[in-house]
Amino acid sequence: MRKYTFLAIAAMILAFAACGDKKVKHEFEELNINDTSQRDSTIYGICLEGSSMHTLQMVTDNGDTLTLSTLIAEDAKQLLGGYSIGDHMAVITNKERTQATLIINLSTLLGEWVMPNPMDGSSEMGFSIRDGGIAESINQSAIIYETWRITNGDLVLMSVRDGGGNFEESERYKLLYLTADSLAYSNAEETFEFTRPHPEEDYSNLGVELDDDAEEDMIM
Repeated sequence: MRKYTFLAIAAMILAFAACGDKKVKHEFEELNINDTSQRDSTIYGICLEGSSMHTLQMVTDNGDTLTLSTLIAEDAKQLLGGYSIGDHMAVITNKERTQATLIINLSTLLGEWVMPNPMDGSSEMGFSIRDGGIAESINQSAIIYETWRITNGDLVLMSVRDGGGNFEESERYKLLYLTADSLAYSNAEETFEFTRPHPEEDYSNLGVELDDDAEEDMIM
């Protein structure tokens, strides 16, 4: 009798544990399915020579060749940076992968972007976007940008604050427009507009250097 009682109790414990495991597993799987914010639906690749007006042909990082209509992206003003043969692209498409709903030219996005310093307006500040997901600050000592990425069409910048104990912060922005020399993005609070840095004017070659004889002739 004791043997059967022990077996019954053991069976109940195993059944309870199994139900617990199934519940935990189900909740975990449900969390993964529903948490779409962390899944990047962006397709990355290179623009091919088959591209034309209203058509983007690209080879993806997975080796697939896609031919996409750009009309939806154009109508929604979601064609950012244009496209040319050899450019690195980030694209979001419809389920059939026949139409692009968002196009970002990563080659155009690379480089330095600045805006007037809001503190005094006499200098420029911003950031630099480089290959390999590297980001760098420009004339900013308080915020140190480290990395960048595109997630579901948004620009995500990772940074640490000076004196913040190396705590990494993530800033996510919606891209509004992108050209060869202008960039704008926004978050829930405000919009930021950037341009390429203005090179310092070099006036050293504007004057004519005269030798000694020439200077004497002009004096006379």
